[in-house]
Amino acid sequence: MSLFVLVVVMALIFDFINGFHDAANSIATVVSTKVLTPLLAVIWAAGFNFLAFWVFKLQVADTVSKTVETHAITLEVILCGIIAAIIWNLFTWWRGIPSSSSHTLIGGFAGAAIAHAGWDVVRMDKVSPVLAFILLAPIIGMLTSYFISIIMLHLCKRSSPYRVNRFFRAMQLFSSASFSLGHGGNDAQKVMGIIGAAMIVNGTITDIQHLPAWVEIACYSSIAFGTLFGGWRIVKTMGSKITKLTPFEGFAAESAGSVLLFGTSALGIPVSTTHTITGSIIGVGITKRISAVRWGVTIDLIWAWVLTIPVSGILGAGVYYVLNLFMK
Repeated sequence: MSLFVLVVVMALIFDFINGFHDAANSIATVVSTKVLTPLLAVIWAAGFNFLAFWVFKLQVADTVSKTVETHAITLEVILCGIIAAIIWNLFTWWRGIPSSSSHTLIGGFAGAAIAHAGWDVVRMDKVSPVLAFILLAPIIGMLTSYFISIIMLHLCKRSSPYRVNRFFRAMQLFSSASFSLGHGGNDAQKVMGIIGAAMIVNGTITDIQHLPAWVEIACYSSIAFGTLFGGWRIVKTMGSKITKLTPFEGFAAESAGSVLLFGTSALGIPVSTTHTITGSIIGVGITKRISAVRWGVTIDLIWAWVLTIPVSGILGAGVYYVLNLFMK
């Protein structure tokens, strides 16, 4: 097996792991509100993950492929970054921590590149928006879901709780589908960007815009199949530990998350779906009362978010140094 083929295979394995690691982001709200069973929820989410192939262009993939200066990218660097991302994703899944697969991949890639060619190879014009949205994504998600909830509460104030609950149980199917579509569009493209960078280094293509259709289909398929396997350890954290959700609140959280994912994908910003939906869930919790949010759990999640890029970067550098020892 050539090194290029190995990189592609490992990238698709990461994409699969990303799917089951981040399945909780797509299904936690719709499962916790009992609108869908866990099995139906993952099938529903996986289907819309794949449908993103026909909706989104390559803006996010372009950003990821240009995270590091082209002259500093080798197939070995890309492979080490992917291995580091897989290690951190599996560790956080095992611990039930909803960390960002996006930041894991970018951190591992950058760390391996820095170990290979020094700090100057990281393109801060591409990385800065990613770093900014570690803070902005949950805040924007929280504010958006808060205002959606307030508006809906005003519109539904004269309706009976039974009618409201029945209506939003149906509407949550649409909001969860929209969020899964945004998840597939943003997250699968990150792996497309990594494979695209490998193809440019390998001389297969000259620009990410020339990415073959089979790469896109393979990436969307991998994340969809990963979602089918679910991430049950993380579903519990996202769906019940932050705040208790009703169909009304689940709809608001998923709608807010969808708005943010579609917007950032259009702008080419690789944003964390984990951060997005967590902030959105917090927003609907605040509409009830501040104490409705379990802030202790939220603080633990924030620590995981802050540490993901530096830890993944260190892992990427470490894997690069170890790999070089065996290759000498």
